[in-house]
Amino acid sequence: MGATLTDVAKQADVALSTASRAFSDPGRLGPDTLRKVLSVAQELGYSPAPRVVEPVADASATIAVVVPDIANPVFSAFVKSAQGQSWRSRHTVVLADTDFNPDREREAIEHLRDRVDGIVVCSSRLEADEVLDLCGRVPVVLVNREAAGADCIVADATDGLRQTVDYLTALGHRRIAYVQGSAHSWSNGHRVQLIRALAEEYDLQLEMLGWQTETVAGGSAAAARVVASGASAVIAHNDLVALGLIAGARALGVRVPDDLSVVGADDIPFATVAEPSLTSISVPLARAGELSLEVLIRAVAGERPTPRTVRLPTHLVVRSSTGPLGARPNTEILETA
Repeated sequence: MGATLTDVAKQADVALSTASRAFSDPGRLGPDTLRKVLSVAQELGYSPAPRVVEPVADASATIAVVVPDIANPVFSAFVKSAQGQSWRSRHTVVLADTDFNPDREREAIEHLRDRVDGIVVCSSRLEADEVLDLCGRVPVVLVNREAAGADCIVADATDGLRQTVDYLTALGHRRIAYVQGSAHSWSNGHRVQLIRALAEEYDLQLEMLGWQTETVAGGSAAAARVVASGASAVIAHNDLVALGLIAGARALGVRVPDDLSVVGADDIPFATVAEPSLTSISVPLARAGELSLEVLIRAVAGERPTPRTVRLPTHLVVRSSTGPLGARPNTEILETA
Protein backbone atom coordinates (compact mmCIF):
# COMPACT_ATOMS: atom_id res chain seq x y z
CA MET A 1 0.00 0.00 0.00
CA GLY A 2 1.33 3.42 -0.93
CA ALA A 3 1.98 6.30 1.43
CA THR A 4 -1.01 8.41 2.45
CA LEU A 5 -1.33 12.11 3.15
CA THR A 6 -1.58 11.22 6.85
CA ASP A 7 1.84 9.54 6.60
CA VAL A 8 3.25 12.67 4.99
CA ALA A 9 1.78 14.95 7.66
CA LYS A 10 3.08 12.74 10.47
CA GLN A 11 6.64 12.52 9.14
CA ALA A 12 6.74 16.22 8.27
CA ASP A 13 5.39 17.01 11.75
CA VAL A 14 2.58 19.21 10.46
CA ALA A 15 -1.19 19.13 10.72
CA LEU A 16 -3.06 17.06 8.16
CA SER A 17 -4.73 20.25 6.89
CA THR A 18 -1.30 21.81 6.35
CA ALA A 19 -0.11 18.81 4.37
CA SER A 20 -3.28 19.00 2.28
CA ARG A 21 -2.74 22.68 1.48
CA ALA A 22 0.73 21.87 0.11
CA PHE A 23 -1.05 20.23 -2.81
CA SER A 24 -4.37 22.05 -2.97
CA ASP A 25 -3.46 25.64 -2.05
CA PRO A 26 0.33 25.98 -1.71
CA GLY A 27 0.20 29.78 -1.71
CA ARG A 28 -1.19 29.69 1.85
CA LEU A 29 1.95 28.02 3.21
CA GLY A 30 5.31 29.56 3.93
CA PRO A 31 8.14 28.46 1.59
CA ASP A 32 9.97 26.46 4.29
CA THR A 33 6.83 24.57 5.37
CA LEU A 34 5.83 23.90 1.79
CA ARG A 35 9.24 22.56 0.89
CA LYS A 36 9.34 20.36 3.99
CA VAL A 37 5.99 18.76 3.15
CA LEU A 38 6.87 18.27 -0.52
CA SER A 39 10.25 16.83 0.38
CA VAL A 40 8.67 14.26 2.70
CA ALA A 41 6.05 13.41 0.08
CA GLN A 42 8.82 12.87 -2.46
CA GLU A 43 10.76 10.70 -0.01
CA LEU A 44 7.72 8.55 0.83
CA GLY A 45 6.56 8.29 -2.78
CA TYR A 46 3.22 9.91 -2.01
CA SER A 47 1.16 10.97 -5.03
CA PRO A 48 -1.96 13.08 -4.50
CA ALA A 49 -5.13 12.15 -6.35
CA PRO A 50 -5.17 14.06 -9.65
CA ARG A 51 -7.60 16.92 -9.75
CA VAL A 52 -9.13 18.62 -12.72
CA VAL A 53 -7.88 22.16 -13.24
CA GLU A 54 -10.38 24.26 -15.13
CA PRO A 55 -8.65 26.29 -17.82
CA VAL A 56 -9.09 30.03 -17.65
CA ALA A 57 -10.03 31.62 -20.95
CA ASP A 58 -7.18 33.59 -22.51
CA ALA A 59 -5.01 32.94 -19.44
CA SER A 60 -1.36 33.60 -20.20
CA ALA A 61 1.52 33.14 -17.81
CA THR A 62 4.92 34.78 -17.88
CA ILE A 63 7.78 32.37 -17.28
CA ALA A 64 11.36 33.42 -16.49
CA VAL A 65 14.18 31.25 -17.85
CA VAL A 66 17.55 31.81 -16.19
CA VAL A 67 20.68 30.43 -17.91
CA PRO A 68 24.40 30.97 -17.30
CA ASP A 69 25.46 31.78 -20.87
CA ILE A 70 23.15 32.25 -23.85
CA ALA A 71 26.20 32.37 -26.17
CA ASN A 72 26.89 28.69 -25.44
CA PRO A 73 25.01 26.71 -28.13
CA VAL A 74 23.75 24.12 -25.64
CA PHE A 75 22.00 26.82 -23.58
CA SER A 76 20.73 28.47 -26.76
CA ALA A 77 19.11 25.15 -27.70
CA PHE A 78 17.61 24.92 -24.19
CA VAL A 79 16.08 28.40 -24.42
CA LYS A 80 14.81 27.85 -27.97
CA SER A 81 13.09 24.63 -26.92
CA ALA A 82 11.57 26.27 -23.83
CA GLN A 83 10.40 29.20 -25.94
CA GLY A 84 8.78 26.81 -28.42
CA GLN A 85 6.89 25.01 -25.67
CA SER A 86 5.69 28.31 -24.19
CA TRP A 87 4.54 29.51 -27.62
CA ARG A 88 2.44 26.38 -28.18
CA SER A 89 0.70 26.95 -24.85
CA ARG A 90 0.40 30.72 -25.41
CA HIS A 91 2.65 31.77 -22.54
CA THR A 92 5.48 34.30 -22.51
CA VAL A 93 9.14 33.58 -21.75
CA VAL A 94 11.53 36.21 -20.44
CA LEU A 95 15.24 35.42 -20.40
CA ALA A 96 18.00 36.21 -17.92
CA ASP A 97 21.64 35.49 -18.82
CA THR A 98 23.82 35.48 -15.69
CA ASP A 99 27.23 35.18 -17.41
CA PHE A 100 28.21 32.36 -15.00
CA ASN A 101 28.12 34.88 -12.14
CA PRO A 102 26.41 33.71 -8.92
CA ASP A 103 25.79 37.31 -7.79
CA ARG A 104 24.10 38.19 -11.08
CA GLU A 105 22.02 35.03 -10.86
CA ARG A 106 20.92 35.91 -7.33
CA GLU A 107 20.02 39.44 -8.39
CA ALA A 108 18.14 38.23 -11.47
CA ILE A 109 15.96 35.83 -9.48
CA GLU A 110 15.23 38.47 -6.84
CA HIS A 111 14.24 40.91 -9.57
CA LEU A 112 12.07 38.45 -11.49
CA ARG A 113 10.24 36.53 -8.76
CA ASP A 114 7.61 39.22 -8.15
CA ARG A 115 7.09 39.85 -11.87
CA VAL A 116 6.59 36.33 -13.24
CA ASP A 117 4.34 33.34 -12.62
CA GLY A 118 7.09 30.73 -12.61
CA ILE A 119 10.87 30.36 -12.96
CA VAL A 120 13.10 27.80 -14.69
CA VAL A 121 16.70 27.92 -13.47
CA CYS A 122 19.13 26.05 -15.71
CA SER A 123 22.64 25.02 -14.60
CA SER A 124 22.58 27.32 -11.59
CA ARG A 125 25.82 28.57 -10.06
CA LEU A 126 24.07 28.83 -6.68
CA GLU A 127 23.26 26.05 -4.23
CA ALA A 128 19.87 24.53 -4.91
CA ASP A 129 18.48 25.46 -1.49
CA GLU A 130 19.42 29.10 -2.03
CA VAL A 131 17.64 29.13 -5.40
CA LEU A 132 14.49 27.72 -3.80
CA ASP A 133 14.68 30.28 -1.00
CA LEU A 134 15.11 33.10 -3.50
CA CYS A 135 12.09 31.94 -5.52
CA GLY A 136 9.90 31.78 -2.41
CA ARG A 137 6.30 30.85 -3.31
CA VAL A 138 6.85 31.17 -7.07
CA PRO A 139 6.77 27.75 -8.78
CA VAL A 140 10.26 26.74 -9.90
CA VAL A 141 11.89 23.96 -11.92
CA LEU A 142 15.60 23.30 -11.49
CA VAL A 143 17.56 21.99 -14.48
CA ASN A 144 20.89 20.30 -13.80
CA ARG A 145 20.49 20.78 -10.07
CA GLU A 146 18.94 18.40 -7.54
CA ALA A 147 17.00 19.32 -4.41
CA ALA A 148 14.51 17.50 -2.24
CA GLY A 149 11.00 18.90 -2.48
CA ALA A 150 11.53 20.50 -5.90
CA ASP A 151 10.92 19.52 -9.51
CA CYS A 152 14.31 18.80 -11.05
CA ILE A 153 15.39 17.77 -14.55
CA VAL A 154 18.96 16.54 -14.91
CA ALA A 155 21.07 15.28 -17.79
CA ASP A 156 22.45 12.06 -16.33
CA ALA A 157 26.00 11.56 -17.62
CA THR A 158 26.19 7.95 -16.39
CA ASP A 159 25.58 6.17 -19.69
CA GLY A 160 27.48 8.66 -21.82
CA LEU A 161 30.60 8.59 -19.65
CA ARG A 162 30.59 4.81 -19.34
CA GLN A 163 30.36 4.50 -23.12
CA THR A 164 33.20 7.01 -23.45
CA VAL A 165 35.54 5.24 -21.04
CA ASP A 166 34.71 1.87 -22.54
CA TYR A 167 35.41 3.21 -26.04
CA LEU A 168 38.71 4.86 -25.07
CA THR A 169 39.99 1.76 -23.29
CA ALA A 170 39.07 -0.34 -26.33
CA LEU A 171 41.32 2.01 -28.34
CA GLY A 172 44.18 1.25 -25.96
CA HIS A 173 44.14 4.39 -23.80
CA ARG A 174 45.14 3.72 -20.20
CA ARG A 175 45.92 7.26 -19.03
CA ILE A 176 43.04 9.70 -19.34
CA ALA A 177 42.66 13.33 -18.30
CA TYR A 178 39.51 15.19 -17.37
CA VAL A 179 39.37 18.99 -17.71
CA GLN A 180 36.87 20.31 -15.19
CA GLY A 181 34.37 23.10 -15.68
CA SER A 182 33.28 25.55 -12.99
CA ALA A 183 33.53 24.63 -9.33
CA HIS A 184 29.93 25.88 -9.02
CA SER A 185 28.62 23.53 -11.72
CA TRP A 186 26.45 20.60 -10.62
CA SER A 187 27.17 18.88 -13.94
CA ASN A 188 30.91 19.14 -13.33
CA GLY A 189 30.65 17.62 -9.86
CA HIS A 190 28.39 14.88 -11.19
CA ARG A 191 30.85 14.00 -13.96
CA VAL A 192 33.90 14.12 -11.68
CA GLN A 193 32.30 11.60 -9.36
CA LEU A 194 31.38 9.30 -12.25
CA ILE A 195 34.77 9.52 -13.98
CA ARG A 196 36.65 8.71 -10.79
CA ALA A 197 34.50 5.64 -10.22
CA LEU A 198 34.92 4.52 -13.84
CA ALA A 199 38.70 5.02 -13.77
CA GLU A 200 38.90 2.79 -10.72
CA GLU A 201 36.61 0.18 -12.29
CA TYR A 202 38.62 0.10 -15.54
CA ASP A 203 41.98 0.35 -13.72
CA LEU A 204 42.92 3.57 -15.53
CA GLN A 205 45.32 6.34 -14.57
CA LEU A 206 43.19 9.47 -14.21
CA GLU A 207 44.60 12.97 -14.38
CA MET A 208 42.02 15.30 -12.81
CA LEU A 209 42.88 18.80 -14.02
CA GLY A 210 41.72 21.99 -12.33
CA TRP A 211 38.70 24.16 -13.04
CA GLN A 212 38.53 26.14 -16.27
CA THR A 213 36.16 28.68 -17.71
CA GLU A 214 33.67 26.71 -19.80
CA THR A 215 34.75 28.34 -23.06
CA VAL A 216 37.08 27.81 -26.02
CA ALA A 217 39.60 30.07 -24.29
CA GLY A 218 39.42 27.90 -21.18
CA GLY A 219 40.20 24.82 -23.24
CA SER A 220 43.11 26.50 -25.00
CA ALA A 221 44.54 27.51 -21.62
CA ALA A 222 44.29 23.91 -20.37
CA ALA A 223 45.97 22.32 -23.39
CA ALA A 224 49.55 22.56 -22.10
CA ARG A 225 48.59 20.92 -18.79
CA VAL A 226 46.79 18.12 -20.62
CA VAL A 227 49.81 17.41 -22.79
CA ALA A 228 52.22 17.69 -19.85
CA SER A 229 50.11 15.18 -17.87
CA GLY A 230 51.08 12.41 -20.27
CA ALA A 231 47.46 11.47 -20.89
CA SER A 232 46.79 9.98 -24.31
CA ALA A 233 43.10 10.91 -24.17
CA VAL A 234 41.19 13.77 -22.56
CA ILE A 235 37.53 14.29 -21.71
CA ALA A 236 36.50 17.93 -21.52
CA HIS A 237 33.71 19.42 -19.43
CA ASN A 238 31.95 20.61 -22.58
CA ASP A 239 32.42 20.91 -26.33
CA LEU A 240 33.67 24.50 -26.20
CA VAL A 241 36.48 23.47 -23.87
CA ALA A 242 37.20 20.46 -26.11
CA LEU A 243 37.45 22.67 -29.21
CA GLY A 244 39.84 24.94 -27.32
CA LEU A 245 41.91 21.91 -26.33
CA ILE A 246 42.23 20.86 -29.96
CA ALA A 247 43.38 24.35 -30.97
CA GLY A 248 45.80 24.57 -28.02
CA ALA A 249 47.23 21.11 -28.72
CA ARG A 250 47.75 22.01 -32.37
CA ALA A 251 49.72 25.10 -31.32
CA LEU A 252 51.98 22.82 -29.26
CA GLY A 253 52.60 20.53 -32.21
CA VAL A 254 50.32 17.80 -30.86
CA ARG A 255 48.17 16.04 -33.44
CA VAL A 256 44.54 15.12 -32.71
CA PRO A 257 43.75 12.23 -32.69
CA ASP A 258 47.18 10.75 -33.59
CA ASP A 259 48.88 11.94 -30.41
CA LEU A 260 45.89 12.92 -28.28
CA SER A 261 42.26 11.82 -28.41
CA VAL A 262 39.74 14.49 -27.38
CA VAL A 263 36.15 13.99 -26.21
CA GLY A 264 33.71 16.81 -25.46
CA ALA A 265 30.24 16.93 -23.94
CA ASP A 266 26.97 18.49 -25.21
CA ASP A 267 27.26 17.51 -28.90
CA ILE A 268 26.71 21.06 -30.14
CA PRO A 269 26.25 21.62 -33.91
CA PHE A 270 29.84 22.89 -34.25
CA ALA A 271 31.09 19.43 -33.23
CA THR A 272 30.27 18.03 -36.65
CA VAL A 273 32.09 20.75 -38.62
CA ALA A 274 35.20 21.08 -36.44
CA GLU A 275 38.51 19.86 -37.84
CA PRO A 276 38.79 17.11 -36.84
CA SER A 277 35.10 16.55 -36.08
CA LEU A 278 34.57 16.23 -32.37
CA THR A 279 33.65 13.06 -30.53
CA SER A 280 31.13 14.16 -27.91
CA ILE A 281 28.71 13.00 -25.26
CA SER A 282 25.24 13.98 -26.43
CA VAL A 283 23.36 15.85 -23.68
CA PRO A 284 19.59 16.31 -24.23
CA LEU A 285 19.33 19.86 -22.94
CA ALA A 286 16.88 20.83 -25.67
CA ARG A 287 14.52 18.14 -24.38
CA ALA A 288 15.12 19.48 -20.87
CA GLY A 289 13.98 22.93 -22.03
CA GLU A 290 10.72 21.58 -23.38
CA LEU A 291 10.07 19.35 -20.38
CA SER A 292 10.86 22.07 -17.83
CA LEU A 293 8.18 24.30 -19.36
CA GLU A 294 5.66 21.45 -19.39
CA VAL A 295 6.21 20.83 -15.68
CA LEU A 296 6.20 24.51 -14.74
CA ILE A 297 3.08 25.38 -16.74
CA ARG A 298 1.14 22.66 -14.89
CA ALA A 299 2.29 24.10 -11.57
CA VAL A 300 1.35 27.63 -12.63
CA ALA A 301 -2.09 26.34 -13.66
CA GLY A 302 -2.67 25.04 -10.12
CA GLU A 303 -1.67 21.41 -10.40
CA ARG A 304 0.57 20.26 -7.58
CA PRO A 305 1.82 16.69 -8.00
CA THR A 306 4.58 15.41 -5.75
CA PRO A 307 7.89 16.89 -6.94
CA ARG A 308 10.15 14.52 -8.79
CA THR A 309 13.55 14.34 -10.42
CA VAL A 310 13.56 13.42 -14.11
CA ARG A 311 16.84 11.95 -15.37
CA LEU A 312 17.49 12.29 -19.09
CA PRO A 313 20.05 9.81 -20.49
CA THR A 314 23.19 10.73 -22.41
CA HIS A 315 25.15 8.80 -25.05
CA LEU A 316 28.46 8.94 -26.89
CA VAL A 317 28.70 10.16 -30.51
CA VAL A 318 31.98 9.03 -32.09
CA ARG A 319 33.72 11.27 -34.64
CA SER A 320 37.26 11.94 -35.83
CA SER A 321 38.86 13.53 -32.73
CA THR A 322 39.42 10.12 -31.12
CA GLY A 323 41.56 7.25 -32.33
CA PRO A 324 43.83 4.40 -31.24
CA LEU A 325 46.64 5.05 -28.78
CA GLY A 326 49.45 6.87 -30.63
CA ALA A 327 53.06 5.83 -30.85
CA ARG A 328 54.60 8.82 -29.04
CA PRO A 329 54.08 9.72 -25.36
CA ASN A 330 52.55 13.16 -25.03
CA THR A 331 55.25 14.36 -22.64
CA GLU A 332 57.83 13.89 -25.40
CA ILE A 333 55.66 15.83 -27.82
CA LEU A 334 55.52 18.77 -25.44
CA GLU A 335 59.30 18.77 -24.90
CA THR A 336 60.03 18.84 -28.63
CA ALA A 337 57.25 21.29 -29.60
